[in-house]
Amino acid sequence: MSDTAGTGTVKTGLPRKNINEVVSAGIRRRYAAERRFRAYGLAAIGFAIFALTTLLVTIVGTGYSAFTQTMLELEITLYPQDIDPEGNRDPKVLSTANYQALVRQSLRDLFPEVTTRQERRRLNGLVSDGATFQVRRAVLDDPSIIGQRISILVPMSDDIDQFMKGHISAEVPESDRRVSDQEIAWLERLQDRNLVHRTFNWTFFTSGDSREPELAGIWGALVGSLLTMSVTLALAFPLAVATAIYLEEFAPKNRWTDLIEVNINNLAAVPSIVFGLLGLAVFLNFFGLPRSAPLVGGMVLALMTLPTIIIAARASIKAVPPWIREAALGLGASRMQVVFQHTLPLAMPGILTGTIIGMAQALGETAPLLMIGMIAFIVDIPQGVTDPATVLPVQVFLWSDAPERAFVERTSAAIMVLLSFLIVMNAFAIYLRKRFERRW
Repeated sequence: MSDTAGTGTVKTGLPRKNINEVVSAGIRRRYAAERRFRAYGLAAIGFAIFALTTLLVTIVGTGYSAFTQTMLELEITLYPQDIDPEGNRDPKVLSTANYQALVRQSLRDLFPEVTTRQERRRLNGLVSDGATFQVRRAVLDDPSIIGQRISILVPMSDDIDQFMKGHISAEVPESDRRVSDQEIAWLERLQDRNLVHRTFNWTFFTSGDSREPELAGIWGALVGSLLTMSVTLALAFPLAVATAIYLEEFAPKNRWTDLIEVNINNLAAVPSIVFGLLGLAVFLNFFGLPRSAPLVGGMVLALMTLPTIIIAARASIKAVPPWIREAALGLGASRMQVVFQHTLPLAMPGILTGTIIGMAQALGETAPLLMIGMIAFIVDIPQGVTDPATVLPVQVFLWSDAPERAFVERTSAAIMVLLSFLIVMNAFAIYLRKRFERRW
């Protein structure tokens, strides 16, 4: 290659045609690389959408049937001598009556040919133990029906419910299914008489946990989650915002504040079960707080959520333009006035968004709550933050380990409810950002 002085041209020793081919080949390789990179990105997005769609379809396809329940319409005679022999209508006496015998007698009236003990046991197994509670509740709500013959819908057993929903096939050999041919014949006779109904499963949303799938609900777990999240928000939000304000607006820049910042960032990456071990050692063993309580669960989740909210709050405060602070200081405002009257209001949308995202993360946590005993079987609905309770993710964990087939659909249904809450919380975070965001 030679350079011709005075002309400013460079001689490469190659014909112009070859130079154009080399340049064109380089451009083609660059464009091909860009197309491959774009294809890789689209493939990754497509795979993610496919995986997410598969997951959602599987969950919805398995769990949607839990929102309906198979009910049996029974004609039950409420004999006064069996329910209220003295006629005082005392609620204590009414609640201890043998309603189970009334339900079983109603079933026998439908099938008078059933006489053997084994057949009667199978016949009684058509309905759930919850039928007794349904009749008792009807009597306690309206004692005037005593002595009458009433028509009432009672839940059928979980096996019959699964059979009616198609999860148990009659084509399978009798020895391989939980519903016998005789029970199927009885069920067909009840259907012919229009006594079997499919209704919305209100029990799933209004009851607590139960050993019987057809009686199990998520209301106790929902209340426990609400109480736990309330404690988490009450503790984490003010502490996180105060920490972010101090570090960004008042703390001197030295190695101690640098150490604090590094530790906050490290805590955000600590596995959640470590916070559960901390809660077990400090809150339960040292302070003696009640086990399996929303108070302790909220404190543990607050520790876990603090770093996330602090980082989001610091980023939001730092994003406020410095000239707003300078203008306020130039007009004579104090540092406190600048922070609380100018900087914090402008940073609040980002802070709220980070807080909701952190709360959504805490809502889906299970591991730290298992360490403090919130895995316990809780039937009663908690009334306060110190009552024994569980949360929705732990309820999903408990049901997923149950052997009954009916708990499979309830597990998926509970996941659908949990995902709905998470979607609502994230949508609310987006709304807050769009609603309060200001552009400078």
